[in-house]
Amino acid sequence: MAIITLTTDLGLKHHYVASVKGAILSQIPDATIIDITHEIPPFNFSKAAFTVKNCYLDFPPGTIHIIGVKSNFSIETPHVVIKEKGHYFIGADNGMFSLIFDGQPEKIVELNLKLETDRTTFPTKDIFVQAAGHIARGGTMEVIGKPKTEIEIRMLLSAASENNVIRGMVSYIDHFGNIITNISESLFKSFGKGRTFLIRFRANSYEISHVSNAYNAVPEGEKVAIFSSSGFLEIAINEGSAKDLFGIKENDSVIIEFYD
Repeated sequence: MAIITLTTDLGLKHHYVASVKGAILSQIPDATIIDITHEIPPFNFSKAAFTVKNCYLDFPPGTIHIIGVKSNFSIETPHVVIKEKGHYFIGADNGMFSLIFDGQPEKIVELNLKLETDRTTFPTKDIFVQAAGHIARGGTMEVIGKPKTEIEIRMLLSAASENNVIRGMVSYIDHFGNIITNISESLFKSFGKGRTFLIRFRANSYEISHVSNAYNAVPEGEKVAIFSSSGFLEIAINEGSAKDLFGIKENDSVIIEFYD
């Protein structure tokens, strides 16, 4: 039985997601369809990459991941199927795959499917589902595409460290209002070397001097810093919204100052 996940910016108010699922079931009647999310902000492939990166390995090998975000085809942005760590990924080579994987994936093909329609306004349904059906039935990637050696590379801003300071930024805010930064645990440990520190944010209006292991390590309503399952520093409120309380937005700065 095929497992197919869906990550899109289609929303849930219209017929688009139902059309994609109907197309999948028409090809693979016994498919298990898992909605990762359909609430990615329109065209925001970096959010799609963050979401998929942090959950795809929880699915069994052989899972097919359709990513329908900023998916229109062009010569510069071909449609691809990728195999990595036993999983299959289908989407547009718009840079998001370089944000999902740590390096070039093991196998890439550029799709060259023959379509039954000349319309290409809904590639998630008309192209990606067809590719997923082929793979789910045991077909090889090479039958539906030509080999490609590299994916498009996009780089997110990385945290910088100098003069006893790590300068980072808010890269993602989740459903609970938790603030995820681009400051990795590995950078924090290698640069900090066990020194005391202060995490400053919201133009230095707030600070935290300790990294906890859980949200409830502090009293309800208190601010807390943890390294989340994504491996990046997260600022949260125990049973509250850090986004709402602090008025933090994506791309706002977060600074860690270390003291000898």
